[in-house]
Amino acid sequence: MNRKGMFIAAGGFAFALAFGWFLFPHLLYRTEAQPLEFNHKIHVGEKVGMSCSDCHTQSADGRFQGIPKVDQCVTCHESPVSESPSERALVERYITPKKEIPWRVYSRQPDNAFFPHAVHLKLGELKCEDCHGPHGQSAQLPEYQVNRISGYSRDIWGRNISGLPSEPWQGMKMDRCISCHAQKGRRDGCIDCHK
Repeated sequence: MNRKGMFIAAGGFAFALAFGWFLFPHLLYRTEAQPLEFNHKIHVGEKVGMSCSDCHTQSADGRFQGIPKVDQCVTCHESPVSESPSERALVERYITPKKEIPWRVYSRQPDNAFFPHAVHLKLGELKCEDCHGPHGQSAQLPEYQVNRISGYSRDIWGRNISGLPSEPWQGMKMDRCISCHAQKGRRDGCIDCHK
């Protein structure tokens, strides 16, 4: 190959790499706004002192309840307790009319995956932060991006387009589950998680 051909090939490779790394994510994901802004840091911090399980509870049978219902919010926020515009919107739009908040869920698993939180928290002795990261220390919600093809949050596969996490808790891919199970000496079959 002559010098001109090498430059053309290198330029084509650089273009393909730049397209895949920088432009493709903008085409693949769209950003959607959360219905309200939420400050986890205020709720979990010293001022209020809540824990993850105060809002993100489990039912009696051990199934994870996920996003809290408005009934849980109303115990503290029947009327605004601060000057926060988000709290005022919470009371006016959702608590007073008794409407559920249509939160966008960052960690909703694919329909073919079954993840029992109770087993992992109790038997596996995992902490919420092990899988969800320092979410409880955030003053604002991260940007919610949804895959235009699958309809799932970008956070399921991780923010990095390469699929390689920059933090151990980023992304919720199956290879991460398999690796954790192997480290803990668990041998599970496909049917244990895929029902």
